[in-house]
Amino acid sequence: MKSICLLFQVHQPFRHRRYRFFDIGNDHYYYDDYSNDAIMRRVADQSYLPGNKLLLELIDKLQGKFKVAFSITGTAIEQFELYAPEVIDSFRDLAKTGCVEFLSETYSHSLSSLKDLDTFKEQVKLHDERIFGLFGQKPRVFRNTEMIYSNEIGELISKLGYSAVLTEGARQVLGWKSPNFLYVNAVNPRLKVLMRNFKLSDDLAFRFSNGNWLEHPLTAEKYIGWLTKLDKKEELINLFLSYDALGGRQPAESGIFDFLEAFAVKAVAHKDLTFTTPSEAVERLQPVSAVNVPETVSWADEERDLTAWLGNGMQREAFNKLYDLSKRMQRCNDKKLIKDWNYLQESDHFYYMSTKHSLDGSSNRSENPFDSPYEAFINYMNVLSDFKIRLNAVVPENETETELAMLHRIIEEKDERLKKLEADLNRLQQAKKAGKRKVSK
Repeated sequence: MKSICLLFQVHQPFRHRRYRFFDIGNDHYYYDDYSNDAIMRRVADQSYLPGNKLLLELIDKLQGKFKVAFSITGTAIEQFELYAPEVIDSFRDLAKTGCVEFLSETYSHSLSSLKDLDTFKEQVKLHDERIFGLFGQKPRVFRNTEMIYSNEIGELISKLGYSAVLTEGARQVLGWKSPNFLYVNAVNPRLKVLMRNFKLSDDLAFRFSNGNWLEHPLTAEKYIGWLTKLDKKEELINLFLSYDALGGRQPAESGIFDFLEAFAVKAVAHKDLTFTTPSEAVERLQPVSAVNVPETVSWADEERDLTAWLGNGMQREAFNKLYDLSKRMQRCNDKKLIKDWNYLQESDHFYYMSTKHSLDGSSNRSENPFDSPYEAFINYMNVLSDFKIRLNAVVPENETETELAMLHRIIEEKDERLKKLEADLNRLQQAKKAGKRKVSK
């Protein structure tokens, strides 16, 4: 019997507004609230809410035999709270069924696993605490940002206590092997590795409504036929896609929701197919071998590497400048700075700077607010420059910065004192004028 592991990514970044050079040091608010609100509302209405409603109905209708998993970022949760709180309620309803698993990842959908171990650990801890607080689950399976993975990253994930990791079944990793098995990390065999079947996943995420696709229209019967025709020994099919593909990239009128319903019903009724969560798959199945991933992979573009985020000089400069601040951020207790630090780490900012053109559609197609990669880079560096000024005032970089911060605080205190004295003087002058008017009467 083949196990189907159906997983969805849910992520929304906090997009920056046009932040000009002259804003640096003068305006510390970086976000395009209008766009973030509008995009979240649209995606919630098109994808998240109808998707969750359908999943809940299917779980009830199929008496718990239909199961799914979600990887939800902390920034998406924060945007739900701000703009679409009913989405959180719908995820809570799914969590109560016992048929939905929530995976671990970085809170801000960050690239910290590539650069800073302490920041990565903090991001993961923050994420898991949020998931537990909202849904009552302590994640056991890890899915890194953009499915970024290597032997080294896998060993780190294992040391953090996770039983398994989900990553891309990239050709350069598997070669002739199939992604439809359970594997283990080549360095630490205690960590199980689930490999995404990108062909079957992308058939739903990218090609479903493409009228020029040779397999269009895709029906549930045809898709199940593909699954059952796989080698009998292949026992685990990991289908992972962005949740906003349902109703977004594949609009409701394409029939994607009807397809999902028919697929779930027919797969549950099929004697050779069953749905499973990642944790159940890890507990039930035996790994067939180790999977060796010496070079880092991701699920983006044809290359399945890191070039979508770190492929050009602008991206690498912004990335390095950001994480140059990580040591000082560990000593920072300012809540506003910590929140902005988390948002600055979102991988989307680096993706906006990419000069690549995807051949098959990227996994990370959140709306790009910039007209060019260069504009995205300049905007981000302006924000980062202002952020650094604020950080210097709280956690100075060196003795010179310490003296400047001290002088800055002295000036601020004197300004506040002058404002108070001016207010007192104005109040006394008004009282004096009022007294003179009273005497003259």
